[in-house]
Amino acid sequence: MNKLLLLCLMLGITGLSARAQQKFNGLDNNMGSIFRTSDAVSRSISPENFNGEKGKGGMATEGTGKNAARDLGQTWKVSPSVVIKKHTTYTVAEINGEGAIQHIWMTPTGNWRYSIIRMYWDDEATPSVEAPVGDFFCMAWGKYAQINSMAVTVNPGSAFNCYWPMPFRKKCRITMENIDNEDMVLYYQVDYTLTKVPEDAGYFHAQFRRVNPLPYKKDFVLVDSIKGKGQYVGTYLAYGSNKNGWWGEGEIKFFMDGDSKYPTIIGTGTEDYFCGSYNFETRKRDDQGKETRGYTEFSGPYTGLAQVIKGDGLYNVAQRFGLYRWHIADPIRFEKSLKVTLQALGWRGDGRYLPLQDDLASTVFWYQQGPHGPFPKLPGKDELEVN
Repeated sequence: MNKLLLLCLMLGITGLSARAQQKFNGLDNNMGSIFRTSDAVSRSISPENFNGEKGKGGMATEGTGKNAARDLGQTWKVSPSVVIKKHTTYTVAEINGEGAIQHIWMTPTGNWRYSIIRMYWDDEATPSVEAPVGDFFCMAWGKYAQINSMAVTVNPGSAFNCYWPMPFRKKCRITMENIDNEDMVLYYQVDYTLTKVPEDAGYFHAQFRRVNPLPYKKDFVLVDSIKGKGQYVGTYLAYGSNKNGWWGEGEIKFFMDGDSKYPTIIGTGTEDYFCGSYNFETRKRDDQGKETRGYTEFSGPYTGLAQVIKGDGLYNVAQRFGLYRWHIADPIRFEKSLKVTLQALGWRGDGRYLPLQDDLASTVFWYQQGPHGPFPKLPGKDELEVN
């Protein structure tokens, strides 16, 4: 056998063997890897173990459950939650070391638009995640709706869950600011692992924006401050319709890596981007042959029209919608920059498009390497209010 060919074969076999023996870091968890053991360390932060320390859970003697546990004492659910006073910021989790958050569960009371969740990775001074907690968990309108997706689940009665993996290399910090004029109660649990993070891992980001009403003939900008290399992984849109008729003809556009007037990726309509069609409408006939028409809510692993709020015919007359689209199987990758916009379009009576002036709020999700660009200033309480 040719010596060069033999050497190449030997090197290839050695490489395969090395990869086969490479230790699993405990991060890429799925049904194909769940059987693999790892040196990763599992930890969890909650009001029963504020720092996630080994063997330090359930030690509280003071807390929101103290009175209920007065006959039972320590270890008996003495501190299941925290009270966040009005106009204060509470540190939900502070972790030192290298690893990743793998799951967050929480159930906040109060107005979900007035509780602001923020996340900081490593030494950054400004947050990589900043959004009202309701919008971050796809519940912008302040009313419960069930969501069954891979990245976010919302379960009865108001249990918010997120499964976005969130790696960090030195430390991480999660805070909750209560901008309301009333105190709130927060139950929460942050599950994470301490382990080696891959060199090519990007940092998790989420950014909120709202415009109400959208100026006439103006595109809604979901995000335009992304600079660096990474991938866009999700969109949550809270759409409030200010007119009669269909509202979802507008196209979403992804301007990548220096695109100016024309985007590289463009959709064909709002419901199309969220993987529906024809107004998300279902038509049915009753036993007498009468046809009824209506929006059809759905929630799947990657997409959903999770919420349809109809007017009550009195004071709450607006129709409101909550939609999500996760780019988990099809991330939108960029090398230098990304801007995302959405048109708001309906129909005029003569079949022409009608630019709409509706209430649009979005939370977008992406991963990127290096420091993030500046976020726009978060709207104040009056601008966040659902009205």
